[in-house]
Amino acid sequence: METPSPLAQLLQALDAGDLEKARLAAVALQRANAHTHQVAAEVLHELRQPLLGAKAYAQLLAEEGGSSGPLKLLLAQVERMEQIVSDFIRLASERPAPQQRLSLAAPIWAAAKVFSVNPDSARISLEVEAPEDLTIQGNARLIEQLTLNLLNNARDAMSGRGRVKVTLARDGASAALYVSDWGPGIPDELKTRIFEPYVSASKRGTGLGLAVCRRIAQEHHAQIALVPPTTLREVPPPATVFRVLFPPTDAPRPPRKRLLVVDDEGIIRMVFKDLMDKECEVIEAATGEAALEILRSSRVDLIVTDKNLPGISGLELAQHARKLDPASRVILMTGYPSLVTTQQALQLGVVDYLLKPFDDIRQVRALLRQALYTPAAPPVPAPSAGVRRVDVLEDNPATARLISEALALLGLEARIVAGAEVAAMEPPVGVVVSWDFAPAYGKKALELARALSQGAPFVVLAEHLTMDTALASLRAGAAACLPKLLSDTPALSRELGMAFKKTAS
Repeated sequence: METPSPLAQLLQALDAGDLEKARLAAVALQRANAHTHQVAAEVLHELRQPLLGAKAYAQLLAEEGGSSGPLKLLLAQVERMEQIVSDFIRLASERPAPQQRLSLAAPIWAAAKVFSVNPDSARISLEVEAPEDLTIQGNARLIEQLTLNLLNNARDAMSGRGRVKVTLARDGASAALYVSDWGPGIPDELKTRIFEPYVSASKRGTGLGLAVCRRIAQEHHAQIALVPPTTLREVPPPATVFRVLFPPTDAPRPPRKRLLVVDDEGIIRMVFKDLMDKECEVIEAATGEAALEILRSSRVDLIVTDKNLPGISGLELAQHARKLDPASRVILMTGYPSLVTTQQALQLGVVDYLLKPFDDIRQVRALLRQALYTPAAPPVPAPSAGVRRVDVLEDNPATARLISEALALLGLEARIVAGAEVAAMEPPVGVVVSWDFAPAYGKKALELARALSQGAPFVVLAEHLTMDTALASLRAGAAACLPKLLSDTPALSRELGMAFKKTAS
């Protein structure tokens, strides 16, 4: 029998008036949507590469044979596809971009330049008034995208020739960005919904541009809205005026994230400082002891530490950090990886395990950004009284029976899950997943276990435990990655007990 989707389960629970089942189904639906958004963002990111190739060769053909009409149309369509991909990725992304103090005029002029080189913009008369003295706390690339989306929206609203104007002005202590057009205007029935995805008054647009504008404005704590045409002293008045009102420049800035880099090699500390200094405060320590002194006196948002330090090791530092602050985030670096230390890192809740030398410093920066700016997971609610269930993702009946016996020694009850379709239930005490789980092998098994756990710890069992298996488990957030130890049930029980922080009965 096919398991109902999370949405169907939610509707069924609401129809039955079962609020507890409705809550669990809502959690499952939210989790499924988050996973879908992440997959969509990753797929669209990969699409950028073939788009770049198509655009480059079209430009080369235009150079060789002249910019013919079909080639102009091809380039315009490729650029439109690039814009759609960028909009989707921005909407799907949950990660805030880094911000710094900048002149608002710079990204405005950059957007105007990109807008003007689009062949479809040749019919538009664009005016820009952008004084250099208006500054904000923001991300230049995102402000450029916001402005470009507003310009494209104004152009697409007009079927023929038209006029668009960008104005920067001071509104009290705030900086304001206005984009005006003298087109047909926005129908009254759409004005309250214009910032929703896929809502558009134009047949030419995708309906995503203004939704992305709202998302970017929110990241900058700014307000975006339609304002009356009389807001600007233009004769004749424009048909449509969008205003983005930024926070006052004298408003207190949000505190900078703090990154602690611990390494006895000065050049490594220097690399991290040069890599991240513009985005966060980088604090350096040459030893674990010096790092602990810093942690005792002040809080940091992320610790990046070498494993092999003089004195206390990076693993010991991670352990001390978690005692001082259970929410501490630690990334371990090493030039001498081993399966044992990877398992130890797992048990300590280390965020990631970086291998020296780094293959691509840009990937390191992306990892640091993710660890710094991803919101902390909400505290895991304690299981309801009497809940002793551990979900076991194992399709081999003999192996499932042995794992059940190991859990029984801890006073825990196993619910065997042999397929990838799982109905929403009350959160378990924990989850045990086989790396070799046939319905969702390897990393897909980890994703399924993490979703099923609903925040509770999950443990990975591997028939052939390797560094790659342990690293993948660590990065997925597993509490432990263990050999199956099927010939020694008491030993497996002890390991599971440690992972679930239970004492064998």
